[in-house]
Amino acid sequence: MPNTVKIYDTTLRDGEQAENISFSVEDKLQIARLLDEFGVHYIEGGWPGSNPKAVRFFQAIRKEKLKHARVAAFGSTRRKKIRPEDDANLKALVELKVPVCTIFGKTWDLHVTEALRTTLDENLAMIASSVKYLKSKRREVIYDAEHFFDGYKANPDYALKTLEAAVEAGADCLALCDTNGGTMPHEVAAIVRTVVGATRAPIGIHTHNDAGMAAANSIVAVAEGARHVQGTINGYGERSGNADLITAIPNIAFKLKLRCVPAKSLARLTEFSHTIDEIANQTPNPRQPYVGRCSFAHKGGIHVSAMQRHSSTYEHVPPETVGNQRRVLVSEMSGVSNIEYKAAERGMEFDGESGEQKTLLERIKRMEDEGYSFEAAEASFEILARRLKGKYKRPFSLKGFRVIVEKRGHDEDCISEATVKIDVGGRHYLMAAEGDGPINALDKAVRQALSHEYPQVADVNLRDYKVRVLDAEEGTAAKVRVLIESGDGKSEWGTVGVSENIIEASWRALVDSLEYKLISKK
Repeated sequence: MPNTVKIYDTTLRDGEQAENISFSVEDKLQIARLLDEFGVHYIEGGWPGSNPKAVRFFQAIRKEKLKHARVAAFGSTRRKKIRPEDDANLKALVELKVPVCTIFGKTWDLHVTEALRTTLDENLAMIASSVKYLKSKRREVIYDAEHFFDGYKANPDYALKTLEAAVEAGADCLALCDTNGGTMPHEVAAIVRTVVGATRAPIGIHTHNDAGMAAANSIVAVAEGARHVQGTINGYGERSGNADLITAIPNIAFKLKLRCVPAKSLARLTEFSHTIDEIANQTPNPRQPYVGRCSFAHKGGIHVSAMQRHSSTYEHVPPETVGNQRRVLVSEMSGVSNIEYKAAERGMEFDGESGEQKTLLERIKRMEDEGYSFEAAEASFEILARRLKGKYKRPFSLKGFRVIVEKRGHDEDCISEATVKIDVGGRHYLMAAEGDGPINALDKAVRQALSHEYPQVADVNLRDYKVRVLDAEEGTAAKVRVLIESGDGKSEWGTVGVSENIIEASWRALVDSLEYKLISKK
């Protein structure tokens, strides 16, 4: 049996059927180029019979010089009681002059009699004549057996007959489809095993994720002999989505030890996944296997301690093999190992004998109990760690601030003004500024004050500002946590502040952000 699994990407057709995803023709061309560079074997561009945008894509893709992938057009078998050469859908596939045609046909007898309203024999003839017609036009034909697993469970003899009809007509591959996405892995394994033993044609798998099993079902199908896997990047697709190729590909390569895409592509899997998300205007899933931001994040102290001895104790593959990175988090669940790791990662050394690490750990646990969270605020962790070290000197210190919010009429906008007094190396600065709100006014005032000694604060810009109420039952007197994400064009960092006063919490996060910029060498 071949040890290469062919990857068939249908992001541009099945993926675009997902809610809130829509690609322009240029988007589709850009994704196609990336897929080809990544090393997939097939790129399904769309269904030309369903929309004119798909036709424009196929016309444009002809001008591209793809190095690896073959372009496939999608369609259906002919309509009942009509010759294939007279069927508009099949004629549209042929006119596109693409090398691969993927057509779907009915496998489930329920669909034949109720959806198509035809006979079982006529359905077999529709499959056979459609495949034969496309083969006569010298096309590679992939036959998608729609609803195959449900059809097989309802009437196994007829489901296998539909495959036989496609094979006898010359189909190059039979893709077994779990169209409703409800089949379990043990069922997929048993059925694929039977099909592989019953036909000479290569077998493929096409799964949906309605039961959360799409990637698992793809893998068990490959384990049972399927050598063609259909899916989408990041699992885009109708309803709950299709099999996520970003999960399936490394599982095929690392777990099943089979070839699928070039080895160099695996090492940039994370970047590739996020690039497609960017084009699709989607936020990357932080918990997506292999490539998510959390995939190699370690929080428990026992875990980190073991990881420092051997990474395989809590990582099933090294993160760099998929272009990801290990992250050790600091929280109330941390141990001294977390502190040691994070300190070393950020270029700090602690004297183990002096108990500095233990002191810092106890302080973090106490602050987290008060509502702080350092997982998304690593800059605040570094600032705290440095402040607890005896020789650290703050770049500036607050002498006081005042914020005034005034509203002069029922329909007038609020006016916010802040005054800040700070000390920098013995020099006192008093500055006032107006802003869109009290925090914006504070930000402007403190930057003006610092700019005399630290002009680099002008490079800092606010990327995100989040407020979380920690004890909602207290109402307007509730304690809040403010998370600020900042950047300077070279790097980004997060800081945190907690208080019953939202301005005080924001100030603490803001001060940490500016202080981090002033001490950072990045």
